[in-house]
Amino acid sequence: MNALSTTGGRPAYRSVFISDTHLGTRGCRSDFLADFLRRASCEYLYLVGDIIDGWRLRKSWYWDENHDDVLRQIVCHARGGTQVTYIPGNHDEMFRAWLPLGLEISGIKLRQEAVHVTADGTRLLVLHGDEFDSVVRYAKVLALLGDWAYTLALTVNRYFNACRRRLGYPYWSLSAWLKRQVKEAVKAIDRFEYALAHEAERRGFDGVVCGHIHQAQMRKVGRVWYINDGDWVESCTALVEHHDGRLELIDWAALNRLSFFAPRARMTQTA
Repeated sequence: MNALSTTGGRPAYRSVFISDTHLGTRGCRSDFLADFLRRASCEYLYLVGDIIDGWRLRKSWYWDENHDDVLRQIVCHARGGTQVTYIPGNHDEMFRAWLPLGLEISGIKLRQEAVHVTADGTRLLVLHGDEFDSVVRYAKVLALLGDWAYTLALTVNRYFNACRRRLGYPYWSLSAWLKRQVKEAVKAIDRFEYALAHEAERRGFDGVVCGHIHQAQMRKVGRVWYINDGDWVESCTALVEHHDGRLELIDWAALNRLSFFAPRARMTQTA
């Protein structure tokens, strides 16, 4: 990782993009996310969809103090002068009904998509990306089955890693590995990346920032940048823009040596 610029000991960025936090699920690392939001400062904060998992909350309620802390930190950023933009995804699609109203809640702008211009003039289209996922768009039942299978994989993952911990091995994401091994899933990810990059190029942008598939990536697809900011379930990744316009994917857990085995107690800021 590159050295971070800091303000008063806090990582200081021009912009931060996060998505797929899935608040309301047991898999969400809301403790790590709250820690990141508490310690980092930025001028622009983009919440790129699936921040709250409405699909899961409709089935069973799960919410702890770390989830509250995440929302509190987001509001603190907005009230502190950060321009916060919330772009709903498919799991928090209940907020899409409010988009025509152009609402701003506690300083947080609700938008279908956004345009971000970096400090060096790079124009980025920002959207969740589920609009370019044919399964989510045209086969909701299959999408729900996929969500069920993914939740099951995360549950198995917890027990699998409990065994690894007892044997002295580090955390390893079984669900992420399974996705990489399934050829059709790999092909679907490639199609997804190409479709988003093509849309950005068609509309005259230099790149696209999205979420949705829980796979952090930053690469050129043709003449434009495809950037996925990852997730806060299987990893703890975010896209950050430094003050010179340089873009970087960071893994907050790895950067701070935070263990996925750590108890999910509320984290406090350390000097």
